[in-house]
Amino acid sequence: MPFDVRRFDIYRKVPKDLTQPTYTGAFISILCCVFILFLFLSELTGFIATEIVNELYVDDPDKDSGGKIDVSLNISLPNLHCDLVGLDIQDEMGRHEVGLIDNSMKIPLNQGDGCRFEGEFTINKVPGNFHVSTHSATAQPQNPDMTHTIHKLAFGEKLQVQKVQGAFNALGGADKLSSNPLASHDYILKIVPTVYEDLSGRQRFSYQYTVANKEYIAYSHTGRIIPAIWFRYDLSPITVKYTERRQPFYRFVTTICAIVGGTFTVAGIIDSCIFTASEAWKKIQIGKMS
Repeated sequence: MPFDVRRFDIYRKVPKDLTQPTYTGAFISILCCVFILFLFLSELTGFIATEIVNELYVDDPDKDSGGKIDVSLNISLPNLHCDLVGLDIQDEMGRHEVGLIDNSMKIPLNQGDGCRFEGEFTINKVPGNFHVSTHSATAQPQNPDMTHTIHKLAFGEKLQVQKVQGAFNALGGADKLSSNPLASHDYILKIVPTVYEDLSGRQRFSYQYTVANKEYIAYSHTGRIIPAIWFRYDLSPITVKYTERRQPFYRFVTTICAIVGGTFTVAGIIDSCIFTASEAWKKIQIGKMS
């Protein structure tokens, strides 16, 4: 007797003349196909979409920066002349710069009575401060007005990712125009290193920060009031990492197979139950009539 490979067919076929179509079966089949299509499109959308996963760890992520952090500052002082505005930097490594002018720009405001300071500079990865003041001016004004608006204070690379909500420009929009003109302002910053890794593995290094602030009157050793806008910073040892991920293809295929197989199985059970109940009801009606 020749070997017949068809013996291994687990999907035995039933001849069409042994099957019976019903309106209920047709209705359930249509609903089944619509349901499968809906779930398929939902899974396809999830497969195409990018998921962002975040994690925390202790490390210095940007080791190639040479221990430096890029800073971008944009601040307006509407009642202080540009000749009086300067940026000073100090830190615990002994750095002390007064009147930093590299990569900075001063834009006169209010017919020259005010000033908008825009600057980009670097700071060391150690506790320190940078402050906007009149310390570098040739002649100190009698009553310097330090009321101000901060448009931007950001550290590191700029991240424009919609799904990442963070405090990358926490002081943006800070308005101190109604404060005491002679008051000094202390902004205490806690800087948190942040890494963003896209699907290609490219990493971008930025920094978020939290802020607390206070106002006070500061006097020099001669008794004069010398207001300034201080940004005192310290770095957190904790790094936040955001990673783009996409669902693996094998998981997508597995889910689709489960959706199709499960839906058809459940629909078949429902159709079988309805058909069996219908046939039983017909027999009961025939028995009553006879």
